[in-house]
Amino acid sequence: MKRLLVLFCCLWLASCGSVTVQDYAGEQPKLDLISFFDRPVEAWGIFQDRSGQVIKRFHVDITSQRDGDRLILDERFLYSDGTTQQRVWTLTPDGTDRWRGTADDVIGEAIGELAGNALRWQYQLNLPVDDTTYVVTFDDWMYLMDEDTLINRSSMLKFGVELGQVTLFFRRQN
Repeated sequence: MKRLLVLFCCLWLASCGSVTVQDYAGEQPKLDLISFFDRPVEAWGIFQDRSGQVIKRFHVDITSQRDGDRLILDERFLYSDGTTQQRVWTLTPDGTDRWRGTADDVIGEAIGELAGNALRWQYQLNLPVDDTTYVVTFDDWMYLMDEDTLINRSSMLKFGVELGQVTLFFRRQN
């Protein structure tokens, strides 16, 4: 019982100091998803396990199109082991500085909030590993560095425990 109480207190204290997307409201340049993805984007990333070891490296080609007020992102992944993957996001504005997103491997909807140069996405994803598919939670933070560069850092969690981190660097192409 004492261990459970200590665990609860640690989790509660950790949640008290949480950063919100509004903490970035004054940061420039201001992130506009429509403008950033108005031409092809290339991305490079890594997945690190909880010990910090790089488990996978990958490259992503992203193209986009508009469908009314929706933004469709077609992501084509090439992993360091030679495997490939495609994810197509459909992003829909949901009021001022808010977005909703869907993709085939996302459970329900991703919820996104923008402020200043930052976007926070939160969603659950079906993650295939070997012969099993796991439901994991992503807490994605994206930061616009300049008009052509976006950095993404994600925590991947299962039952509130961090399994690893994903780091991505996006670069708009000419």
